[in-house]
Amino acid sequence: MTSDLPFAKHRTGLDRTRQIAPQIVEYLREKILELELAPGTPLSRVELQNQFGLSQTPVRDALMRLEEEGLVTVYPQYATLVSKIDINLARQTHFMRRAIEQEIVHELATKTDRRFIDRLAAANAKLKTLVSSDEYGDFLRQDRAFHQILYEEAGLQDIWPVVRRHSGHIDRLRRLNLPNVGKARVVDNHDAIIEGLAAGDSAKAEEAMKIHLSGTLSMVASIVEKYPDFVQYD
Repeated sequence: MTSDLPFAKHRTGLDRTRQIAPQIVEYLREKILELELAPGTPLSRVELQNQFGLSQTPVRDALMRLEEEGLVTVYPQYATLVSKIDINLARQTHFMRRAIEQEIVHELATKTDRRFIDRLAAANAKLKTLVSSDEYGDFLRQDRAFHQILYEEAGLQDIWPVVRRHSGHIDRLRRLNLPNVGKARVVDNHDAIIEGLAAGDSAKAEEAMKIHLSGTLSMVASIVEKYPDFVQYD
């Protein structure tokens, strides 16, 4: 693991009233999704224990959870590495998300209570303030917040954590592709979804969602060409 990661800050920032392992999972997951921990990066359990000031149990449990999500690969008695981006798993997650989220916007477009439109618009307005920044982490987190609102407003809030656990590979592809696509296009995609919903036009909202979610996979060939060491096909 690279030594410049601010684990020391998180040693004191751990909330001892909450379970520790999930906090380590959250922190490492974000670093992996933002590619601050790139595919192939070794994760030392001993270093994590020392940096967080923890025993081996919560660190081991956190890495096991990340392995279940496909974000790390554990080689017993050898090493734990940040996993490569699995293109086939990314395609499967894309299929799942497109099916769910197109259905969500179809349902939301028929709702008589339109207050959710203001909530989506506010989330996208916040996203728009991050377009000019050179930093991508906050932008991607706010983008996920926009999608989480859709699940909540559709009464599918319990499905969102399941989707998130399966999205690590497609999320990392999106991070690699975001500089090419541009943040402004993401905001514009969201605006198109909101416009379809506001008009009660389910077909327009579904098409906007399809376009929004399909952009990264349409660029897979160029992503693989540019970052061959980051990806794999199983």
